[in-house]
Amino acid sequence: MATLSVIIPSFNEAAFIEDAIRSVAFADEIILIDSYSTDETVAIATPLVTKVVQREFDNFSNQKNYALEHATCDWVLFLDADERVTHSLEAEIKATIAAPKHGGYKINFPHFYMNRFLYHHSDDVLRLVKRENAHFSGLVHEKLHCEGSVGKLTHKMLHYTYKGLNNYIAKKESYAWFQAEQLQNKNKQVTWFHLFFKPMYRFFSSFILKGGFRDGVPGMTVAAVNAYGVFSRYVKLMLLNKGMR
Repeated sequence: MATLSVIIPSFNEAAFIEDAIRSVAFADEIILIDSYSTDETVAIATPLVTKVVQREFDNFSNQKNYALEHATCDWVLFLDADERVTHSLEAEIKATIAAPKHGGYKINFPHFYMNRFLYHHSDDVLRLVKRENAHFSGLVHEKLHCEGSVGKLTHKMLHYTYKGLNNYIAKKESYAWFQAEQLQNKNKQVTWFHLFFKPMYRFFSSFILKGGFRDGVPGMTVAAVNAYGVFSRYVKLMLLNKGMR
């Protein structure tokens, strides 16, 4: 019978971690990979998980690859502290790993903002994989790799994406620095195309092409902040290239 490990990265997630863990209580093994939280995250999680491993954070891929070294089950599900597995998704995961057709499966994540799920702002993300040879690459928006083909599960993951506008913008700012550093390592230079066209296109893609306008004001807000995130990335790259960070 196939077994399942769940890996949950954390840093100061005391307000969210218990509900996340309880939503995957069906797993054979739950591993918390913590970046030395300074709140009660580890104390809350310790009685509820199989093991807690701690590592100083340097980037998302290294953090999750380190946790993978501690996993022992056939399959691995990656879960963030602000995500929840529903009962329907639980049943689908169990059935899928019992008779798999692929080496990994994407799950759909509708964004949650302004007290509603934005079904036109959603992402299909590879999160459920066979453990053997699975690994991550990339510093931010890390990419999970698995052996074999990739399928997609039907049921959605609940994702309480943004805890408020300030939190949303702060998250974009943090990601922008990582992305700027990646671009600098590739010797990328900033042009007006990056500062003007790319943010405008991100808004157009999010709000129009992907149907974000159907999500009303929350959809427009998410599209605008996403566009700002792109703009911020290239401003930060410009600062790094000029040695002005």
